[in-house]
Amino acid sequence: MRPATDLATRISQAIISASNRTRPARKWTPLLEQTLHQLGLRDSLSPSLVARVINPYLLTHHSLALGFFNWASQQPNFTHSPLSYHSILKSLSLSRQINAIDSVLKQVKVNKITLDSSVYRFIIPSLIQGKNTQKAFSVFNEVKFNCEDIGPEICNSLLAVLASDGYIDNALKMFDEMSHRGVEFSTIGFGVFIWKFCENAKLGQVLSMLDEVRKRENSMINGSVIAVLIIHGFCKGKRVEEAFKVLDELRIRECKPDFIAYRIVAEEFKLMGSVFEREVVLKKKRKLGVAPRTNDYREFILGLIVERRICEAKELGEVIVSGNFTIDDDVLNALIGSVSSIDPRSAIVFFNFMIEKGRVPTLSTLSNLSKNLCKRNKSDELVEVYKVLSANDYFTDMESYNVMVSFLCTSGRLREAYGVIQEMKRKGLDPDVSFYNSLMEACCREDLLRPAKKLWDQMFASGCSGNLKTYNILISKFSEVGEIEGALRLFHNMLEKRVPPDATTYTSLLEGLCQETNLQAAFEVFNKSVNHDVMLARSILSTFMISLCRRGHFLVATKLLRGLSSDLGHSDSHVILLKSLADAREIITWVVVGYPSGRMSNAPKSVTMFYVFSIWLIGATKNSNQNADFSAVTVYNMWKLSLLIVFSLLRDSFLHKAINCRTPLHDCDFLHSVCCCTTNIVVLPIKSAEANTSPIIPNSLNSFQNASPDLIGDRLS
Repeated sequence: MRPATDLATRISQAIISASNRTRPARKWTPLLEQTLHQLGLRDSLSPSLVARVINPYLLTHHSLALGFFNWASQQPNFTHSPLSYHSILKSLSLSRQINAIDSVLKQVKVNKITLDSSVYRFIIPSLIQGKNTQKAFSVFNEVKFNCEDIGPEICNSLLAVLASDGYIDNALKMFDEMSHRGVEFSTIGFGVFIWKFCENAKLGQVLSMLDEVRKRENSMINGSVIAVLIIHGFCKGKRVEEAFKVLDELRIRECKPDFIAYRIVAEEFKLMGSVFEREVVLKKKRKLGVAPRTNDYREFILGLIVERRICEAKELGEVIVSGNFTIDDDVLNALIGSVSSIDPRSAIVFFNFMIEKGRVPTLSTLSNLSKNLCKRNKSDELVEVYKVLSANDYFTDMESYNVMVSFLCTSGRLREAYGVIQEMKRKGLDPDVSFYNSLMEACCREDLLRPAKKLWDQMFASGCSGNLKTYNILISKFSEVGEIEGALRLFHNMLEKRVPPDATTYTSLLEGLCQETNLQAAFEVFNKSVNHDVMLARSILSTFMISLCRRGHFLVATKLLRGLSSDLGHSDSHVILLKSLADAREIITWVVVGYPSGRMSNAPKSVTMFYVFSIWLIGATKNSNQNADFSAVTVYNMWKLSLLIVFSLLRDSFLHKAINCRTPLHDCDFLHSVCCCTTNIVVLPIKSAEANTSPIIPNSLNSFQNASPDLIGDRLS
């Protein structure tokens, strides 16, 4: 067991380490397959080893887990077992990869694999959280004979979500299945179901279901809460007469209605103008009703929020607040924060209720409320909330002021945000760099460059130094609007202040310099990135190439590629240049790197991949009709040259790794696409700086047409 565990640890570490060097990080790429091949795992690969690698090491890295799982399935004589399927489904469920889960489950069905029912404890909640309710129910139906293994908590969660999402027929089937299998009902599961069911169901059917649940020993449902839900369901369905009748029926069944339940019925009669009936209900309330137990509703509402049944939590919260019943602070905070994501107006009602009771929300709740108001462009409501809190002396420290300023800036209320900073200074609180960053970022977003510069001056005048974010905000905006000299000054200033630039700094500045055709400065900035951090320079190289090619600086881009050292060169940059040339319908420039041996099969992987892409790109232009008179001789020579290059590359063992092929290429269409192209292509030689060998490709179209295919073959080999 110990050697297998050690091997699983070594494999997972190798995968994670290699994935950290990819862009984006922790994503599966062909590079990771090369890493696995280098480990020499074929003899020791087994389903149990795959399971040990994924669980626990790759559980939270779903892309790596799925990539490793699929790679293993492609190896000769390997077949997954229930154990390896269990591990990958657990990983995908934890990260809610719904499509991938569906795909793996289809494989399970096709291969007739029997999974341990415990894995569905991960799958079904993941599908529920991913709002794929019908799929969750479908999966449950396949394993409903093992309800005990799935557990009552997940069954109740599925029952609640089916009813909440409007799938009442399936919710009924779920209820019947749980009743038949003896699964215990919870207040949330049965409560949400019966609440929604009452809107259209017959009274007798509702009471029959209630009897079914209540007759069980050790029933855990809360009778008073269920009574409120049933009555509210009837009233919501405009069936107030049945709601009135059920009050007595519920009391008989030990689901004693409390004051909240009676008030719901009374208010519904009031809306109908039935004054007499309302008085009858109020008399019953005084005689038979009981005070609501705050803790019961607290647990139920918080449970709904945990289950993401926000609409139901909102409705019940509104019933309690509208009746001025007691509700705990933590429940109000939870309602304000969660309900604001779906209904800001209702969240403001809960906020105002809290303020009226002389209480204030937590800073976390205020942050959630502010974020959701900003998302829905409710800036007026946001400002009003802050005014109310300011009147209650809520903002007293840097943390609370920071929340207010940052969200005022996010909502575009710059005048109010600037006023807050002045207020802080009057109170003796010195705003730190985060305040100035928020305000400067908002100014730049609104194209208010002059106020942003003024803030920069004020920040330094107050003794506050800028950080990396400060410089990035201003450099990005200066570069965007063409004030490149200002951007360069800021760049040199940050170097003097020993604030290390990051990829954002270099990318913004290089983009601006290319836009203004200040290419010499662009090269100087890029060279600084190389001196600063080679890995950083590699990460921005592709963006630099795109900026150059986008503005037609193809020769400069070529010069850049030729001047790169071996630790900087990357095939992506070559691909960007070729694609940009093709998109611009320019001459396709083929970069040929000379090697002392003169053999292409000695090329590194990056160059190998580059040549393969080059040939593909030529073939991809076959639909262009720029020159219909493209001569047969030229077509033949191009075809012969491409064929020789492909065969030369096939001799290189790197090719299969570079293009992720397990077997040699045998695609006649690939070569046929080359000889069918109808674009007038000039292939120019660009020799490596280190190589003195002569070009292996003719330097003009005419010499290309007249060149002997055999000579070309000799030069290539």
